[in-house]
Amino acid sequence: MPTERLINALQSYGVRLADSRAGAPSRRGGAGPSDHKAMTIAGRTVMVPVHTESAFDSPFLVRRPDANGVAVIEHDGVVIGRATFPGKPRFYALSTFDGVPYSKIAVLHGRDVLATTVLQTCIRYQSRTKTCQFCSIGQSLAAGRTVAHKSPEQLAEVARAAVLLDGVKHMVMTTGTPNATDRGAAVLCESAFAVKAAVDLPIQAQCEPPDDDRWFERMKASGIDALGIHLEAVTPEVRARIMPGKASVTLERYQAAFEAAVPLFGRGQVSTYILAGLGDTPEAILAMAERLIAIGVYPFVVPFVPISGTPLESHPAPSPAFMHAILEPLAAMLTGADLRSTDIKAGCGRCGACSALSTYERAGGAA
Repeated sequence: MPTERLINALQSYGVRLADSRAGAPSRRGGAGPSDHKAMTIAGRTVMVPVHTESAFDSPFLVRRPDANGVAVIEHDGVVIGRATFPGKPRFYALSTFDGVPYSKIAVLHGRDVLATTVLQTCIRYQSRTKTCQFCSIGQSLAAGRTVAHKSPEQLAEVARAAVLLDGVKHMVMTTGTPNATDRGAAVLCESAFAVKAAVDLPIQAQCEPPDDDRWFERMKASGIDALGIHLEAVTPEVRARIMPGKASVTLERYQAAFEAAVPLFGRGQVSTYILAGLGDTPEAILAMAERLIAIGVYPFVVPFVPISGTPLESHPAPSPAFMHAILEPLAAMLTGADLRSTDIKAGCGRCGACSALSTYERAGGAA
């Protein structure tokens, strides 16, 4: 099976683990790739669901790693590949000057990206009539695995240690939405400024479109290298059903934000996260991707993962065939437009661990 098809299938179905202790700890709840575990397949480090309903019933089983750390991947008892697991990062053993474990401030995603949710709260999360139905941002906070607000000083301290101890190459800063004006841009600016003062680390910041495009200039000036403005869903009806609060920020506002941000950050340095499997058709996602690529925005399409404890915990994950119908033509569109994940300075698109998209890019380039 080609690598891109294997990774696509694993991320759609999830896997059963013979030894859940192998490698770095898996993540439950919170923002970002939740209920996943990092594993490296054919040189690509990817995040694969391991704590979801589909993973519990998955036809894929990852056996216990051997003495060399290599684990066999089986599909219904037939060996189809091998994987290794990134180890627990060394910076997890440390605590900040004010006594907070580093792992509560930021975590390792994929192989070499440091990720943090600066504000682990959101104005939309407290109301089920407004919250994004797939979101679990409050789960890790309620479980005591993180803190509500990571200070600029804490983020700078952890980022410097992660670079020195674990060779981290770039950083993702996301945030819950604190208000209906700057929508998190202000706290991201102060956080990025502090990190850049401590260590030379490329940073992607992620938030909803602020109400004033001048925030993009401030974000760039604060040291932010790449920007994530995430659509999640691409049609008005799906947006209204799945994320009723966030849908109040219209697609037209997103379009204007993209057009304002790309000239500042550069082609390919502005990206958007699109969750396939929420109700948008492949045709709708590809049509939106075509418009985004024309602006210079990188559409990072990932399979929706139903997370336990959310309203969509029983919603089915998209099939491998559904994802293949999107990722193969999307990779060709990106290559044709000379927008490549490898050229992104920081963030989810560069990491690529939550989607097989970058592997499709490489496969298409080789072909």
